[in-house]
Amino acid sequence: MSNTASLSPEEMVRRVCQAKEKLLREVHKVIVGQDEMLEQMLICIFARGHCLTVGVPGLAKTLTVSTLAKALQMKFNRIQFTPDLMPSDITGTEIIDVDPETNERKFRFVRGPIFTNISLADEINRTPPKTQAALLQAMQEYEVTVAGKTYPLDPPFFVMATQNPIEQEGTYPLPEAQLDRFMLSIYIGYPNKDEERQIVMATTQTKKIDIEPVLQASDVVWIQQLVRQVAVSDHIVDYAVELVRSTRPKEKYSPQFVQNWLAWGAGPRAAQSIILTAKARAILNGRFAVSGDDIRAMCFPVLRHRIFTNFNADAEGVDVNDVIAKIIQAIPEPSHGDPVAAKTKPTVAAPTAKPSGANAPPPTQTAAPTIAPPTLKKS
Repeated sequence: MSNTASLSPEEMVRRVCQAKEKLLREVHKVIVGQDEMLEQMLICIFARGHCLTVGVPGLAKTLTVSTLAKALQMKFNRIQFTPDLMPSDITGTEIIDVDPETNERKFRFVRGPIFTNISLADEINRTPPKTQAALLQAMQEYEVTVAGKTYPLDPPFFVMATQNPIEQEGTYPLPEAQLDRFMLSIYIGYPNKDEERQIVMATTQTKKIDIEPVLQASDVVWIQQLVRQVAVSDHIVDYAVELVRSTRPKEKYSPQFVQNWLAWGAGPRAAQSIILTAKARAILNGRFAVSGDDIRAMCFPVLRHRIFTNFNADAEGVDVNDVIAKIIQAIPEPSHGDPVAAKTKPTVAAPTAKPSGANAPPPTQTAAPTIAPPTLKKS
């Protein structure tokens, strides 16, 4: 470990970018394509959040997370959610131990699979709400309470939940309040023809692939703390807040199409998530300041599970991604010192957002954090 007091923001960003490239190289030994999913997973981990991944079966959701855990050298547990799963099957339970010499009985806590660094909640919507709620305290407070005793979870802690969008019989949809606990909702699509051919070739052979660790748990914690120190201008914060407020159909100056198509908008946690994930995205792309591009890129995974369309939108074939794209067009990125958005409802075609970085102030220099830099493993 080098002297952290002498590290500049540029050097810290360079180290994170170097780690990102090595991580992707290791994961791509096993996973073909899925670059957007991998980037959003890394963003979510480094922003200290949790993600909900939606995709049809067979798109390597579980394999991606387990491979990423190996490259990050962190503990990984998979929990298969089923209708008969109990909360104690996740958090753990107390059992009675008998001392063979004194015959004295006492309770001993047996930790459940939630005590890990990366927890995969596979098909989370196949278990009843009572069991789904067992994750809430762990996700929000990073601790578990059993029989009146609280047990902290080892940092870093990250939950990735999966859902199957095509088979809804016998499922328990996540309540809106629980969906809001997930920082990102990641959609996974089918691979293209070339990628699918590579997948078939790679998975029908006997070749064994070894994943080399790139980071360890303490390095991930360092990056999580570094993300919080990324510079963000006031007008960029206002931009994120205005985008979120524009999703609310009852807001005074929300666009007319939002009032027509949305039943409910996003809460304040959405704006927090946009800023945090935009900071993580800036770091991973070699910058120590957030740009408008970062905000717009993170709007889709942050908002798509926090806004809900109504009957009008369903009848017109409009989904949440269409609404988010239209909101981004309707709310222009302000220049430094300018008001965030026009206080009138759009009556014609939505205006086009300004290009990223237009008239943006220079990045603010921030003092180096007094935390240890990541130690990159040799590939």
